Amino acid sequence: MHTKDFLSIADLSSTDLQLLLAEAVDLKARGWNSALRDKTLALVFEKPSLRTRVSFEIAMRQSGGQALYLSPAEVGLGKRESVADVARVLSRYVDIIAVRTFSQQTLEELGNYADIPVINALSDEEHPCQALADLLTIFEHKGTLKGLTLAFIGDGNNVAASLVLSCGLAGMNFKIASPAGYELNSTIVERAKIMAETSGAEIMCDHDPYRAVQGADIVYTDTWTSMGQEAENITRLKDFAMYQVDSALMALADREAIFMHCLPAHRGQEVSEEVIESRASVIFDQAENRMHAQKAVLIQLLGGAGILPSYR
Repeated sequence: MHTKDFLSIADLSSTDLQLLLAEAVDLKARGWNSALRDKTLALVFEKPSLRTRVSFEIAMRQSGGQALYLSPAEVGLGKRESVADVARVLSRYVDIIAVRTFSQQTLEELGNYADIPVINALSDEEHPCQALADLLTIFEHKGTLKGLTLAFIGDGNNVAASLVLSCGLAGMNFKIASPAGYELNSTIVERAKIMAETSGAEIMCDHDPYRAVQGADIVYTDTWTSMGQEAENITRLKDFAMYQVDSALMALADREAIFMHCLPAHRGQEVSEEVIESRASVIFDQAENRMHAQKAVLIQLLGGAGILPSYR
């Protein structure tokens, strides 16, 4: 990787992406290793999470390192203590930081002041670790990435942003259908289209979920109301009412299409119970692959493939 930090999928080149995915496949096959022996990860969270915390902690444990969880009350980024001071203090104690925050600006400030790598474990703008896990899951089920079509149905949120950038890098077609007013950030879309020009992918933004899903290899959705948007819940339920991924919508996708969701899911809202429990659903593979994709990121930022032990 050509940057100290991993704050956005845009930090990667197509070669970086291929390397991380190949390493994740290898690490998943290896199981436990000692690549991160004597290394410590600080998990700085402003938002709670099941998958993010557990996947990072176990990724470090299975790689010979350790993780230290710091709750919002313990740190108080930018409130109890300045972001810059937190970055410089943690740089004296640990080897790497993963941050789950409400603001991309907080991540960037941490990266600017920290002497050690900083990982985006989720922000308001992106969720790059989730996107890596998603591509790993797609590769496992489809055997390739290039030329596939991913249809994202719902909010043009942080997950969608990282996915469109990932698809642009990987040569995957990306189609998104969102209600008016909930579209993907135009700057992100333009950046993805520049990447897609090189990789041969196509990027399409639409309001019609039926048109977006037509012939897709992957159908993806996410919660309609994310953490921090609870006050908008009633409005969002109304605005997204026609965007549920149900059996009728899935029937328009390719016969071998898979269904994806980054979780937590709200059955009966963004996805029907029938779809999420169907054979097409790979949501728990995605959840598991967070750990393996993050192992690859941690190892790359802390020394690269050269620190991987050989097979026993």
